[in-house]
Amino acid sequence: MYPPANARDADAAIRQTDTDAAGARLSAVQKGYLHDPFVKALVPRAHLQQPRPPLTNVGTYVRSEGIDELVNRWLDLAQEDGVKAQVVSLGAGSDTRFWRIETGPRKGRLAKYLEVDFAEVTTKKAMAIKKSRDLSAVLGSPEDIKLGSGGTALHSPIYHLLPADLRQPPSETLAPLLSLLSPSLPTLLLFECVLVYMSPEASHALIQWFVDQCSGILGGIVYEMFGLQDSFGKVMHENLRARGVSLPGAVPYPTEASLPARFLQHGFTMSRALTLRDIRRAYISREEAERISRFEMLDEIEELELVLGHYAITWGVKVPEGKADVRDRWTGWGLEPKQTNASLSQVEDE
Repeated sequence: MYPPANARDADAAIRQTDTDAAGARLSAVQKGYLHDPFVKALVPRAHLQQPRPPLTNVGTYVRSEGIDELVNRWLDLAQEDGVKAQVVSLGAGSDTRFWRIETGPRKGRLAKYLEVDFAEVTTKKAMAIKKSRDLSAVLGSPEDIKLGSGGTALHSPIYHLLPADLRQPPSETLAPLLSLLSPSLPTLLLFECVLVYMSPEASHALIQWFVDQCSGILGGIVYEMFGLQDSFGKVMHENLRARGVSLPGAVPYPTEASLPARFLQHGFTMSRALTLRDIRRAYISREEAERISRFEMLDEIEELELVLGHYAITWGVKVPEGKADVRDRWTGWGLEPKQTNASLSQVEDE
């Protein structure tokens, strides 16, 4: 069940944010910040896309590095348990993570990888996958790749793309996932700039549905803006509102300290949050900081710090009572500091 046509038209502004993010990622890849050979297949007229400003490229890089490391460590922990992991990306948009995992050093670690988004988004992505030899080859043989639901869904042995309006009751919209997931395997939920566009009630119901369905270890990663009550945050909010985008999901999370409640209110064993500003300062190695500093001159350090300070990555894990033997390992899942603020300042000054 989808909202009326006029509501769907309003959602075009939300869908446009994915187009913007994909263009930003393409820019960061073309500049050398990131390695992603698949993103160009998911960006229409990729060869005509204009480069993004250095501030956008750096922000995209920090976001990607933080989430990549968390996902990779999740896959490593599952391997230590002797099992494969499941990943469910909600509001996946043009993300290429599945392809990067399956062609990287952690190939073969996934039991299932599910992506869910608006039908308009999944239709375009399914068509792009079928059209791209690079994307479809990673999914399996041609006979193993099937379109479904009138072209809005795509299925392969490991990867599945499904349409759904995540604001609707999960029991109605996400029921098809139950036949694809194993409730006992370690399951990681990804929410990259999706919950912030939903009401707190809808996002609460969405996370709780997975808590109720998964009997094994359950993890979650949320990337979104927060702290929109200060002067800079209000400007960010007004700029988005001018584009027709509202952020009801940001209201309950005015501070960095409030972000772990996203998971803790659902009985998660552990949850932590870091701003992109802090990740850039201390969780990117000096070698990496030196590497990316060579690509472009970054004059607006103060503005970059302000922007990155209003975006955060929050992660949490729920370890069932019967998993006490691995509880400490899984609750230790997270990002590890790699440098000090002083060392980053030295890189910027060099």
